[in-house]
Amino acid sequence: MRFVLKLLAAPFALIFTVVSAFLTFILAASEIFFSIASGLVFLGAVILFITGEPLGGAAFLVVAFLVSPYGIHALAGKLVGLLDGAGEALWVFISR
Repeated sequence: MRFVLKLLAAPFALIFTVVSAFLTFILAASEIFFSIASGLVFLGAVILFITGEPLGGAAFLVVAFLVSPYGIHALAGKLVGLLDGAGEALWVFISR
């Protein structure tokens, strides 16, 4: 019975490993783009604060944080890490 479960887990372990590697690459490649975009949105927020639009400036600051590597990008990194951890757990299950 345990051998059958290992046979069923093997494709999922392989899929998790390949998908997490691909998503890690995509996250690393997009980090530069989103850092630049975050900086530009921050500059837009500063310009809005200077011109007297504090509500727009605050909204731009929130968007700049979400686009920065500490916002949604970090959350996506955690999710990819969980996916990678699931793949590792399946590989451990298969190897024992």
